[in-house]
Amino acid sequence: MPVANGLSCPTQVLVVDRDNVVANSCSAHLSKQWGDDATCAHVLDGCSALSALKAAEFDIVICDFSSISDLDPNTEAALLRLTSHAPSSLVLALSDGGSVSMAVAAMRSGAHDYFAKPVSANMLFERLEELSVRHGKRRQFAQPKSTSEDLDFEGFVGASAQMQVIYEQIGRIAPSAAPVFITGESGTGKEICAEALHARSPRSEGRFVAINCGAIPRDLMETELFGVVRGAFTGAMEDREGAAELASNGTLFLDEIGELDLSLQAKLLRFLQTGSINRVGEAMPRDLDVRIICATNRNPMQLIADKQFREDLFYRLHVLPIHLPPLRQRPADIMPIAENFLRLYAKEEGKNFVGFDRDTADQFMSREWPGNVRQIQNLIRRIVVMHEGELVTSRMARLADVEANSGPTSMPAPVPNTHIPNRHAQNAVAQMQPLWRQEQKIIEDALTAFSGNISQAAAALEISPSTIYRKKQSWEKLEAQERNAA
Repeated sequence: MPVANGLSCPTQVLVVDRDNVVANSCSAHLSKQWGDDATCAHVLDGCSALSALKAAEFDIVICDFSSISDLDPNTEAALLRLTSHAPSSLVLALSDGGSVSMAVAAMRSGAHDYFAKPVSANMLFERLEELSVRHGKRRQFAQPKSTSEDLDFEGFVGASAQMQVIYEQIGRIAPSAAPVFITGESGTGKEICAEALHARSPRSEGRFVAINCGAIPRDLMETELFGVVRGAFTGAMEDREGAAELASNGTLFLDEIGELDLSLQAKLLRFLQTGSINRVGEAMPRDLDVRIICATNRNPMQLIADKQFREDLFYRLHVLPIHLPPLRQRPADIMPIAENFLRLYAKEEGKNFVGFDRDTADQFMSREWPGNVRQIQNLIRRIVVMHEGELVTSRMARLADVEANSGPTSMPAPVPNTHIPNRHAQNAVAQMQPLWRQEQKIIEDALTAFSGNISQAAAALEISPSTIYRKKQSWEKLEAQERNAA
């Protein structure tokens, strides 16, 4: 079975359930995906499960709550006893009829996730794929649907289900000559998508010309797009081709199309309708054979509603749409992307980095990444340039994370120096701690109680693991400010 370092080993699954349905479903799923390389053991009760865990190590433990009552009448205590014997396993808890309280009990007891029955094997293993990355036990629990080429598809990195859909779309759309309209947040790879469409199209021998509609001054945009003839205006000393002509028999990519001036939108519409352009200062049109691909990180329908984008142009361009999902919607791709950039920049900078420690992987998986792939790329490059070592640590990531470090922070306001006549009140004020210090103690006590397991501590406190990571980063900044002020 593929793991982070590219090696293979069999998948070992233990199902603890009085019923045979889940075990049979998992066994059939593993057999279909991996053949004899994966095994699924099935036991009916908690005592048998403990015996199995003592005899062998399992990658996955799937446990039905009602089937382990022989270990302890208290469900939470029974599951905790089981998970304590499976420290290296990913544990999924199941029960008939889901509830929030059952989910919290499962997480408190060391389970990595909880499902209400009935549940399919496909759903379980899709979730396991993500959990294995999130908890630093990265495994691939499903046979890749395509070759290793698709793990690095035309510049994209990622094999999540969401990206497989994008790759399939690109493959189907690329041979067409129809316009493509790419949407997605900044940093999701819109230009890479356009380049992939060009590379897989019959026009791949022609030029791929990209022009950013938001980066060029409006008074120069027309000449950049359509070209100019000599003497058309002061400074036009020679005939010059525009981006459209340069892309003839190839692909013209118009990035941030929503920033294009309305007057130029009308000329672009005419070009799409007639297939011909006029250079600035030229009367005779020039026929061109160009495929148009455009992209925007803004909502095009909102731009139309705000009268910033022509509706007729939108429908001329919006023939074959592609929407690139943000990174937070495909967390299984976070670590492969980070590892890819780490290999790239370590080689480029002559460094020895080979991977990430568990805490850093957990932090990366818990983040929202508003800047998407570009934000990870920039962070990894700073880490490699600024530090030495083999494993990236959370301290390295924190010091290199200028976006997080530049966020607004403030010292807690001092207690006003007012006269408090009551001595008991004076003592209470003297012992009073800032709110962040009290939060810190509560969370650190919870982490101590669960031997540092952030998922269990978060479940006990009824907060998300990402909240604990954010709080810890905030405390370090505040403690540094206190030291500097001292």
